Amino acid sequence: MSKGRFLDDFKVGERFQTKGVTITEGEIIHFAMQYDPQPFHLDVTAGLKSPYKGLIASGFHTVAICFRMFIQSGILAASSIGSPGIDELRWLAPVRPGDTLRTEAEVLMVKPSSSKPDRGILRMKYIGINQNGTKVLSFIVNHLLLRHKI
Repeated sequence: MSKGRFLDDFKVGERFQTKGVTITEGEIIHFAMQYDPQPFHLDVTAGLKSPYKGLIASGFHTVAICFRMFIQSGILAASSIGSPGIDELRWLAPVRPGDTLRTEAEVLMVKPSSSKPDRGILRMKYIGINQNGTKVLSFIVNHLLLRHKI
């Protein structure tokens, strides 16, 4: 992926894909202990008794992982100044210990600001996909990006 892009460098329909990262049982439990302490995220036995028939990662954990992988690509490093929000978050399938996730992102909209000409919104749809090609989550981020200096 190219690095250091600004709002004006993106085109609607453009797609990006990250490398994968494998999620461990320890990571799932550690995250759950801190941020989402539901039994099926914390305890293997409780997970087996749940509708998921095993330990699963918190959805918030999977969002953080998939978002992190794209951000670590560096593509927004030169221009990101935050985000006004995330839309349409969906958890589509459970993530289990040993799953390897990758992120695919697609540019949905590039909109320069009408009131602040130095910035605008880059709307991107993110999809988390496991090693079997199963979509495990999707969400849309409205990135606030700087434009090239004029």
